[in-house]
Amino acid sequence: MSPKTIIRQEEWERRLHDLQVSKNDLNRLVMDYLVIEGFKSAAEEFSHEAGLAAPVDLDSIESRMNIREALQRGDVTDAITRVNDLNPEILDTNPALYFRLQQQKLIEFIRQGKIAEALEFAQEELAPRGEESPEFLAELEKTMALLAFESSPAAPPAIAELLSPAQRLKTAGEVNAAILESLSQGKDAKLVGLLKLLCWGETMLDERAEFPKLDLSAGTFTQSSAQNKQP
Repeated sequence: MSPKTIIRQEEWERRLHDLQVSKNDLNRLVMDYLVIEGFKSAAEEFSHEAGLAAPVDLDSIESRMNIREALQRGDVTDAITRVNDLNPEILDTNPALYFRLQQQKLIEFIRQGKIAEALEFAQEELAPRGEESPEFLAELEKTMALLAFESSPAAPPAIAELLSPAQRLKTAGEVNAAILESLSQGKDAKLVGLLKLLCWGETMLDERAEFPKLDLSAGTFTQSSAQNKQP
């Protein structure tokens, strides 16, 4: 294996200084993050301080957060009502998402021990949709399997996980993404994606070169021992 290239701190800092990133671009990244993650108050304040218009109506942020909170507490009916109040086309044009919400509602009936209601709801609301799609039918069958295992620890992980908090979060995430898409807004924060790309790039570079690493706790670059040995 060929030896790693050594990049001294002075050269590293010069290269970073030569990078041109406008303040406006940085502000847009921050605003994008605040909007997608649902920080309405912070987005309003940042919009005012940075003189930057928000990419969406900021009131929609509060609506999205109310919908997410409703799903996280298991109130699917309230969530569906709020989604339709925000934009009825979201569910009208996305049958898969509507099925996910109805599936979550069935899960909540089972969680609460309302077996009669669960059976009736599954037969009237979900069974017809299962006939339309093999995927829907498989999900319905998996959900109904909860009735066989109830709270038994012997339930397969794929079945038991339907009652976990992660299932509610998953449903809430799908709804949140659909709302953002309806607003012509990306569903993933660009800042998070950029940080992942930077981490990947640093890993690739680390395989080929010795370079100063940023110490986040101190806010300074640290030299590796290999660099310090250079004349």
